[in-house]
Amino acid sequence: MINHSLAEKRESCGIVGIFCKKGNNAANFIYHSMIALQHRGQDAAGIAVYNKDKLRWKGGLGLVTEVFKTGFKINGGVGIGHTRYPTAGRLVLSDVQPVVYKNVAVAHNGHIANYEQMKEELEKRKIKLKSTVDSEIIAILLAEKAGDGIEAAVKEVMARLDGSFSVVALIDNYLVAFRDRNAIRPLVYGENDELLIFASESAGLDINNVEYSGEVVGGELVILGTDGKMIRKQVMPNTPRHCMFEYVYFSRPDSIINQRNVFEVRKRLGVELARECPVKADIVIPIPDTARTAAETFAKETKIGLEEGLIKNRYIGRTFIMPTQIKRSDAVRMKLNPIRSVINGKRIVLIDDSVVRGTTLREIVRLVKGAGAREVHLRITCPPIKAPCFYGVDMSTYKELIAHERTVEEIRKFLEVDSLGYLSIEGLKRAISLPLCTGCLNEDYPTETARAIAREKREDRNGCG
Repeated sequence: MINHSLAEKRESCGIVGIFCKKGNNAANFIYHSMIALQHRGQDAAGIAVYNKDKLRWKGGLGLVTEVFKTGFKINGGVGIGHTRYPTAGRLVLSDVQPVVYKNVAVAHNGHIANYEQMKEELEKRKIKLKSTVDSEIIAILLAEKAGDGIEAAVKEVMARLDGSFSVVALIDNYLVAFRDRNAIRPLVYGENDELLIFASESAGLDINNVEYSGEVVGGELVILGTDGKMIRKQVMPNTPRHCMFEYVYFSRPDSIINQRNVFEVRKRLGVELARECPVKADIVIPIPDTARTAAETFAKETKIGLEEGLIKNRYIGRTFIMPTQIKRSDAVRMKLNPIRSVINGKRIVLIDDSVVRGTTLREIVRLVKGAGAREVHLRITCPPIKAPCFYGVDMSTYKELIAHERTVEEIRKFLEVDSLGYLSIEGLKRAISLPLCTGCLNEDYPTETARAIAREKREDRNGCG
């Protein structure tokens, strides 16, 4: 289970690629970075290292510390790693990344929107996929074109795939990093005298004592050869539309992505929310953990006291029984416990990062009311999520989204709160101050395949696609 809120929102993975300038212990540094990126995916982990003209791979199901509890004793100066959370279905070993195909290994964060079309095309050419992950298609395309050069191979991927893809790859003994032209998913890099690291977030650099240097920009290819020299090429135009959810929810607050400090962005989200949705109340309580930073600035801006009114059980980890298996009320109580002395008789402002389906949040509201709250006012640092995501977030249908075809008042009644306020799209953009993908908020998808899939799903009377 993702170590943020209560598993209404899930994301696909974290990636890291490392070049060691002075030694052959890339796997050890990759392991450390994966620990720092564990929040991005907790169901599987894998490492691929190039060693003595061969790709060596180890991976498995579970946390990084579980998969590599006996270590990874393969020398190699260059390698990649991946932590994964499946966006749908049951995860099996064949889906664990990095994906290896011939002389190519790929670790990918994002989602290929035209995966089904590409799969069908490959199958017509008698290329049978061994997994259900779209990363395998990336690996196949790279391997097929690698004979024409790395730049040609990556250009083929960028031209033919629609969706989001931040990628680190090993092509023979070259470390390669690239990002889709819209730069939807993050990919940062840093360098010191010993290491050059690419990672989903700067936290993956910090753990190895490597300072953040910048980003792989949209449509850019970065190649590192055996000499460690970095070659950067703009393969496609850079037309950034960064995922707003990375700032609202996914990324660690101590990370930098797209040249923005996530902690500072979340502070601004709280300020904007307070200005747009003020309320008379006695105390502000964040729903652990992602909303805490925004709750602090909301409280300061509204001059309402901030309290820790909900305590999270941090020993309920990835084996936690999900609410589909037991009563949601029991599931919430296993994860959260209210402090009655803080809540009883008070007008409470609950701050949360976002609302996707709403069922778990309703149970949290009931928990707070059960602790004696006189009023409960809910404030959300993200605008209403009204449409599916086709770029790597686990919300793929209209039907599952509480804000689809419901008014704010209807949502308020469902959540059983006294008032409900969402941050506006304009306020979100002011807080992040970057070009954003807002497809899940207003159906403004940056790629054509995603727009076409959305149209098909809207036409389905049941909203199931």
